[in-house]
Order: sequence, then C-alpha cells, then structure tokens
Amino acid sequence: MSLPEPLTRLAHTWSVALQQRARRNAMVALTACTQRRAEREEVEAFLAARAGARRTPRLEGSVSLHA
Repeated sequence: MSLPEPLTRLAHTWSVALQQRARRNAMVALTACTQRRAEREEVEAFLAARAGARRTPRLEGSVSLHA
C-alpha cells in the first residue's frame, strides 16, 4: 500500500526544508564560533604584546588587564 501522491510530496518537501534549516543553523553556529575564536586570539596577541613590552617584575604568567 503506497501513500497518496500529495502526502508523499508533502513529506518530501518537509524533509528537504528541515534539512536546509538544519544546515543553515549549523553554518550560523560555525560563523559565531569562528568570530569568537578570532576575538580570543586577537586579545591573546594584544595581551602577550603588552606583557612583552613591559618587563616589570610580576608573578610568572600573570598579565595586567589595565590599559
């Protein structure tokens, strides 16, 4: 017993739309993660440069967050 054509078409359309939405959500999430990683790396590089420019006595591994 097969399903009527309109029902089969509806199921196919629904599954394709669901897949496309899931792919879009994954792309949006990946973009957000990439932006956050870039920001973290930029801040890390900035702090490392500041720590290297100021060779004042500090505890090993600490970095001042004040400008």
